Amino acid sequence: MAELKKVLGFWTILSLAIASIMGTGLFFGVSIAANLSGNASIMAWIILTVIGIYISTYFAELASMYPKAGGVYEFSKNTYGRFPSFLIGWLAWIVGNLTTALVIVAAIDYLIPDESKVLLKVVISVVFIIILNLIAYLGIEASGILVTVIAALLIAVIGALVFPGIFKINFSNYFPFMTFGVSSIFVSIFYISESFFGWESATYLAEETTEPEKTIPKALVLGTIVVGALGLLVAVVSLGIIPWQELAKSPIPLTLVSDKVLGGFGMTVISIGIFISLIGSAAGEIITMPRLLLALARDKLFISQFSDIHQRFNTPYKAIIFQTIVSLAVFGMVFGRYKLLLTLLIPLGLILYLFVILAVPILRFKEPNITRHFKVPFPIVGTVLLTVFIFAITIFWLVSVPDAFGLLQLGISLIFVGIPIYLLLEIYYNPDAIIKINDYLAYATLLTEKFILPKSIRIEILALLGDVKGKKVLEFGCSVGTLTMHLAEDVKPNGRVYATDLSRKDLLITKRRLMKRGHKHVIVIYDEHQVNRVHPSIPHVDAIVSIGMMGYLQDVKKVLKEMRDLLPYGGKIVFVDYADFFKMIPNVAWLSNDKVIEKMFRDAGFSVFVTRKRGLFWNYVYVYGIKFHENIPYV
Repeated sequence: MAELKKVLGFWTILSLAIASIMGTGLFFGVSIAANLSGNASIMAWIILTVIGIYISTYFAELASMYPKAGGVYEFSKNTYGRFPSFLIGWLAWIVGNLTTALVIVAAIDYLIPDESKVLLKVVISVVFIIILNLIAYLGIEASGILVTVIAALLIAVIGALVFPGIFKINFSNYFPFMTFGVSSIFVSIFYISESFFGWESATYLAEETTEPEKTIPKALVLGTIVVGALGLLVAVVSLGIIPWQELAKSPIPLTLVSDKVLGGFGMTVISIGIFISLIGSAAGEIITMPRLLLALARDKLFISQFSDIHQRFNTPYKAIIFQTIVSLAVFGMVFGRYKLLLTLLIPLGLILYLFVILAVPILRFKEPNITRHFKVPFPIVGTVLLTVFIFAITIFWLVSVPDAFGLLQLGISLIFVGIPIYLLLEIYYNPDAIIKINDYLAYATLLTEKFILPKSIRIEILALLGDVKGKKVLEFGCSVGTLTMHLAEDVKPNGRVYATDLSRKDLLITKRRLMKRGHKHVIVIYDEHQVNRVHPSIPHVDAIVSIGMMGYLQDVKKVLKEMRDLLPYGGKIVFVDYADFFKMIPNVAWLSNDKVIEKMFRDAGFSVFVTRKRGLFWNYVYVYGIKFHENIPYV
């Protein structure tokens, strides 16, 4: 089985950290902050840089403890447990997608400021999203080269603008310094905080990094210092060259600055450089987010197929394909709405980072003996101060901006969308959840049995089983007895049916129905471990039938082997399962491919046919055949 390759070194991870951490605030934030707090926005950049460097040490410690592809999800799993870690992983995925969309929107606005050229902007953006995902698909080495070049270009572009600009600063532009009061500085910090979002991206590449427990912490802290220094230099030079009143009016402020410093041609070159740098920032998210999906899929908290690794390119290719589709969809929904998107992203990012910050002191208490190659200084006091700081800037934002509370509610609602998704995944993959849900829905299943298992399907199943009169039949997963009633009639007078299930309430209903019809020759057996075995009390049988259980099996090979041991040579099996549920929920991985199903059963000693039949809300997968003696052809 293919695995992720450890091929990334310090400089590549540093480049990725710089590209990912560098948000649009570096290029747009100077005008937004100037509009809110004037020249005092310089203080906002200083405070935010110090805070950002300190937060990076939290990510550094956690990455040194858990160098796995899940990043923030992995930290949360060890800190908060399964359900909270899923929500935090879901939140990280939302933040990553919003960040990608935000950066691409910002990039295209710098390249083509003309608002009327909508179609051209959309086409260029879509092309770049596809190209970046294609690079991510083809291998992490190519992706690493890309982000290294982008990081170098970013530093070069900022340097080409800032260092000549230092000599053109008019110091009188800095006065008056405090125009709007201290509170305005905190509102500015809120809006430009996105300049430092992205620490999590580097952590997703831990399994592809050499010595990740040492490399990633150093890269995160140094990358944050570089981004902070660049942001502060841009703010100081921009405000020194262009009065804040004029700068605040510009949607693309660095074009004004570059025009003053380098002239018209220089402005064009800088604009192109900024566009490429922002695209590189998007590349950081695009390259790393599929690794988050990979980690969630491994733990059955996302579609399990997304954990597949490409045999040749060693990338999570299915997750990348899915991520491409999502990126295009999100971009389409938010195109041209930079300010709205920024305001939606920031509170979600702050919530995410708050949970990461809190994880450090919690894990210091829960896991004191885990090796930490990097440690946060003053973790208790620092955590308290950072928590107060995050709440403070959020409150200043809520108080100062009219629509802020509505946007906060919208952001939180996106998090809660993850709850039904989690429940669906638990039903799909978690045996304990399957039992609880089946118990809860037992009577609903009884009322809808003609819909869930139509008469036409039952007739086909019984036909495939053939004549079972006087024989012993195992019904593996009898549910509320829909098929059991038919089997009980068909095996009379001397046959026997063994009906097993993992739901007590389902079996209670089945027993009542059997008693009502006098079917004493049916043995009903409760087996809470049915997803991993055939109940040990089941004797040898002549045939086995199972409806709706294949997708629940956790150890498929073991269960099939135990079934084979119960059957004589030529003994029949008929399995029917539900696929393409509601035409939107993906199948369990091994049920998605007929050849894989055939091989699974053949390896267990069965010769089978696999067919599919369309249904209204789902499709049916039929697997039927016999236990074979030698390597005979398929039946």
